[in-house]
Amino acid sequence: MYQKDRLDDILQILKEHGYVTVKYLTEELHYSTATINRDLNVLQSQKLITRSYGGAQLVESTVTPLTFRYHKMKATKNQIGKKAATFIENGDTIFIDGSTTGQYIGRYITDRKDLTVITNNMNLASFLSEYGVKCFCLGGEVVEAPSMLGGMMAVENAQSYRVDKMFFSTYGMEDDGRIGSTTVYYDLHRVMLKNAAKVFYMMDSGKLHVKTPLFLGDFSAVDYVISDYRFSPEVKSKYSSTKFIPVESKD
Repeated sequence: MYQKDRLDDILQILKEHGYVTVKYLTEELHYSTATINRDLNVLQSQKLITRSYGGAQLVESTVTPLTFRYHKMKATKNQIGKKAATFIENGDTIFIDGSTTGQYIGRYITDRKDLTVITNNMNLASFLSEYGVKCFCLGGEVVEAPSMLGGMMAVENAQSYRVDKMFFSTYGMEDDGRIGSTTVYYDLHRVMLKNAAKVFYMMDSGKLHVKTPLFLGDFSAVDYVISDYRFSPEVKSKYSSTKFIPVESKD
């Protein structure tokens, strides 16, 4: 097979799956890891794909800037953050991601004792530190100005932590339980999902059916879903091991 044919095949697979690993491509196309990596480097040089942590995805459209997301469904996100905080106990070690929803948890946990927070949100770490909360801010590059960290360094640092609870949100999701993601935080979320004893997914109804370039997984990967959206009985039955925690929409 000529390289051009392989490149076309890789692009077609990415269109179908959104994100794939190098291992998947080698098994699917029956070529060596070195060959697939060379092909991916070509596609990346053509700005057709982005590569991250052993995989690749099609170049995604620009997401809504962070400053605008802070104001979208602000009151409802606050309700979700407040509810999430009720699950955080004295002595916990937790991960709170850099989502705008995660930011709202901070104001409700300043009185916890012996709490340790690991986050990629510099503003959240700074805020909690002022109240004596022990914080570790994951290193890496600023992927969303002014305060969100990401990249390979953040992913590698996250691998060294084991937490009692993880609290995260994403850009979008589907009402069938699929959790949308983007290159910016996909690898970081994957690591923390693996390293958390309990996982809390927070989403407001404004994120429903928001187009994302790939999927992180579905509700089977989380223990709790905290949302103002009312999921159907069929979805709740499908994910019977997941607890659905309702909050009232305020927007």
